[in-house]
Amino acid sequence: MYIYLYLDIFTIFFPFLLSFDKKVAFYKNWPYLFPAILLNAVLFIIWDVLFTKAGIWGFNEAYLVGIYLFNLPLEEVLFFIVVPYACVFIYDVLNAYITKDLLQRSAKPVTYALVPVLVLLALLNAERLYTSITFGLLALLLLVHLRVFGTRILGRFYLMYLVHLVPFLLVNGVLTYLPIVWYNNDYNLGLRIVSIPVEDTMYSMLMLLLTISVYEKLRQRQTKKHFEPHLV
Repeated sequence: MYIYLYLDIFTIFFPFLLSFDKKVAFYKNWPYLFPAILLNAVLFIIWDVLFTKAGIWGFNEAYLVGIYLFNLPLEEVLFFIVVPYACVFIYDVLNAYITKDLLQRSAKPVTYALVPVLVLLALLNAERLYTSITFGLLALLLLVHLRVFGTRILGRFYLMYLVHLVPFLLVNGVLTYLPIVWYNNDYNLGLRIVSIPVEDTMYSMLMLLLTISVYEKLRQRQTKKHFEPHLV
């Protein structure tokens, strides 16, 4: 039963087909999207390899096709491509159809409230590596993002994050309930949303914030080049 592969296909199927929608025209942003996904995938695959080797999490071969890259299941490698693609698609769709930045005013106070909580939890659970590393890196990235972009993007990111929780809970619920992916509770808080470790919610935020930050930076750079006056 190749359930993990089916979940990857399900995740990207509709976002890919709808990438050619005239209003969103998501395909036009592929030159900025694919480098962002590549950077994200490289960093998270390295992280994944190290955590899998350390026994912090692992995979149930009964639900895999049996092809491995970098000692990770093919499906896990694909996960770092299809999930960012689908979520940046959600981000662009929301930007296209909801012109008002609904969470812009809340973005900074939410971030300033979230960061110290993440740092405190990371410090109090230093021996729980999934918790401490995920929470610590997310706190750092939130501050870097706020420094680089201010709240120009952050409110829209938070809206995408809230919307993405619906497919996130569905897909990760299947992955962790069967389980296709198992977690060693010695390295996390042991708190679950049904079967999903709470750390997964912050891991997802970290992965998506990194992807969208790079994506928007590349778009910003291209926009500046387009409007720069040509020197004679």
